[in-house]
Amino acid sequence: MNLSGKVAIVTGSGRGLGLAYARELARQGAAVVINGQGTESVTDAVRTVEADGGRAVGVVVPVGSTKSARLLVQTAVETFGRLDILVTNAGILRDKSLLKMTDEDFDDVINVHLKGTFTCVREAFGYFKENGIAGRIITIGSPTGQRGNFGQTNYAAAKAGIVGMVRTWALEMKKAGVTANAVIPVAATAMTKTVPYFQKAVEADERGETMPAFFRHELGFGTADDVAGLIAFLASDSAAGITGQVIGAGGDRLQLWTHPEAAVTEYREGGWGYQDLVEDFGTLFGDKLQSVGEDFLPLPEELNTEQPAKIG
Repeated sequence: MNLSGKVAIVTGSGRGLGLAYARELARQGAAVVINGQGTESVTDAVRTVEADGGRAVGVVVPVGSTKSARLLVQTAVETFGRLDILVTNAGILRDKSLLKMTDEDFDDVINVHLKGTFTCVREAFGYFKENGIAGRIITIGSPTGQRGNFGQTNYAAAKAGIVGMVRTWALEMKKAGVTANAVIPVAATAMTKTVPYFQKAVEADERGETMPAFFRHELGFGTADDVAGLIAFLASDSAAGITGQVIGAGGDRLQLWTHPEAAVTEYREGGWGYQDLVEDFGTLFGDKLQSVGEDFLPLPEELNTEQPAKIG
């Protein structure tokens, strides 16, 4: 058990993906701090980890504030004696198109996903640095943060922001030996269960059956457990040299996302004025404009349901 003696916090781990991450970390030997907003779900999650033979403690607190972040770190240290791993999984959805999205819809999602990641990572890194621990920071991104998705202005902004912070933290934490990475899960979640395109895959998962190969292989869409192994790997000593990366996991697929790079570069002596752009932009860049959203293959006939054109 290569995480034996390690202690991890997993935010938003009362159910779903977060619970899968916590269970895998515990299976590999780590003691785990379970976090969520519901007492029942957190209590049940702790019992699940313990039933697996692991060690866990629950903290019922909403993620976002510095106070919550401090409580999580404090609980890990007071209960298990140290902290080595932080997985920032907590999140909520408030999906609406731009003109229907309220300030509250926007602020709530940013507070949990983006600010919650920031405050928890700041608190954990402070502990790592003060105690000379080569800790592991594992944040959770989304395909929406990489490519956008209709109705998710708030969520896209938060998830893209998390990736930006990870790249910055990789630089700031390098000297302390702490790694920071983002994982992009593609799995059956509360969000994907509502999308008709994934209906057959989700139904199979709920029945305890293997998802059709089309979803697992061609789409890289799977279960929470398909992502959990990557979380445990990034938390281990084997991943000590991996930092600042964005890694996708789902079904049978593993992906290393590129950092943004210029797709085309052109120069003009004296710079680019308005008229220059009117005359030349289309010729130089028109056939190289980048796509938005995520395009999926047509479903095989036997799996066909109502198909959306794009899914983020």
